[in-house]
Amino acid sequence: MKFPNVLFPVCTIMLVVSCKTPVQEQKADEADHLHESFIETNRYMRERNRDHIMAFVNRAGWNMNETPTGLWYEIMEKGEGPRVEKEKFVRYIYTTRLITGKICYRADTTAPKKIVVGKGNIEAGLEEGLLLMREGGRARFMIPPYLAHGNFGDGDCIPGSSVLLIDIEIIEVKR
Repeated sequence: MKFPNVLFPVCTIMLVVSCKTPVQEQKADEADHLHESFIETNRYMRERNRDHIMAFVNRAGWNMNETPTGLWYEIMEKGEGPRVEKEKFVRYIYTTRLITGKICYRADTTAPKKIVVGKGNIEAGLEEGLLLMREGGRARFMIPPYLAHGNFGDGDCIPGSSVLLIDIEIIEVKR
């Protein structure tokens, strides 16, 4: 008996779809243990980054503060202008270095960086630091990897797991 050309593919698809592959379920204890391992590894890495930054700051003799998230900052000049706030337009100049001293990125007064704060187009640590500043202010930030480019870097100049050192000056803040 010969099947019509249309019927054979339909029957084949129905046969394949109706077959279920056995799924190995992961035991709840194994999943909990794996989850706890990831959490513990992240805690360890955060503390290791903190120790690394603290040692660097102490060797440099800088007077930096640490936020609850782990951003290190020093406001070198407060500035007299408007505060940096979310949804505000900000122009700034900066130099981003690795802690080895290698310059990765910079913007000067001829071509300052321009952003709207809170739009997520910069590193989380840099955005947090900007919110501590005013127009005319100058600051230095040390940003751990988990607030910057993480374990993989930026694919260009910043290697994975890098602590960033950013010197910054706010040129303009406006609505």
